[in-house]
Amino acid sequence: MRRYFRLYRTDLGEYIYAWYRYVYRRLYGVFSKFERIKGLITVVLYRQRGRFTRPFVHTAMGGLVAMSVVLAPVLASSFPGVDKESLTDQQPETEIMRTTETDTATQVSEKVRDKVMDYQVQTGDTASEIADKFGISVDTIRWENNLTSVNQIKPGQTLKILPVTGVKHKVGRGETIYSIAKKYNANPQGVVDFPFNTFADNEVFSLAVGQELIIPDGVKPAEIQWSPARSVAQQTPNAGVVSALGNFVWPIGGRITQGYRFYHQGIDIATAFGTPVVAADSGRVVVSGWPDGSGYGIRVEIDHGNGYITRYGHLSKTLVGTGQTVNRGDRIGLEGSTGRSTGPHLHFEIVRGGVKLNPLNFLK
Repeated sequence: MRRYFRLYRTDLGEYIYAWYRYVYRRLYGVFSKFERIKGLITVVLYRQRGRFTRPFVHTAMGGLVAMSVVLAPVLASSFPGVDKESLTDQQPETEIMRTTETDTATQVSEKVRDKVMDYQVQTGDTASEIADKFGISVDTIRWENNLTSVNQIKPGQTLKILPVTGVKHKVGRGETIYSIAKKYNANPQGVVDFPFNTFADNEVFSLAVGQELIIPDGVKPAEIQWSPARSVAQQTPNAGVVSALGNFVWPIGGRITQGYRFYHQGIDIATAFGTPVVAADSGRVVVSGWPDGSGYGIRVEIDHGNGYITRYGHLSKTLVGTGQTVNRGDRIGLEGSTGRSTGPHLHFEIVRGGVKLNPLNFLK
């Protein structure tokens, strides 16, 4: 083997050297001829003492003109100017000024916002119109801008706009997720789930003094009014077959502590730790346990065979195994607080075609 390798290396070296000699001779020949021709031209021009100066200049100018004519179409296509229609269709000066002024208005982006933005109030704006434009509540605008009345806004005024309905909070010494959520009558899980809130330690959700948090659905302390949380009665109907209509029953009874939104595409239902969780419809278990260490914690996923998948997260224990078939209403696990969770609750999702849908539109 080594002998063949040495022969191959020798042949490769000889091949490269032969190419080098060939290229060298060719280039040497070309440059030698060029130097000889240049020398002859120099001798002729020198001996004639400027006799060929005028013909030489004329010939050079003619060459430039010819080159310009040939290259003109290429340059025109590479650097297009203003077409005839745009010149003839120009608007009068007053119209141009009006359009320019309109362009200075704040443009609302379709992208999900991760921070507070500034909005300049336009003539005719109302607080409710601005709130609708950004998908937040009027109170959110009022709280963030310290307005005693939403009727105070006027054209030219700059308003701070939060990315979601709620309040912004600056963390003080000794504060925790739980104390802040309690202060604003909000759900601590909602604060944790908001994707643009950061933590000094993601395991225990520790905070740094001075950092700012968005508190989704938070209410200013002076304006908190007591209202009972939404509750649903646990339903465990008779076992049925897989429904192709996508009809689902409540997987657990309790309080809905967080609803469906762009960063939390499911609902949270809180009740006592260890409460049984039931299958929302019949199907086959495709995930059982905590196989990937994700924020869902211990979970169960059921494929209902009609394009729908339901997901049950933050369980303390599963009562079914992967591949097992279950009927609607069968117990599949116990409520817990595993994964990215701040307290006992069930995180419930309905998925179709990889898209997470709002469960409240389906639960019966």
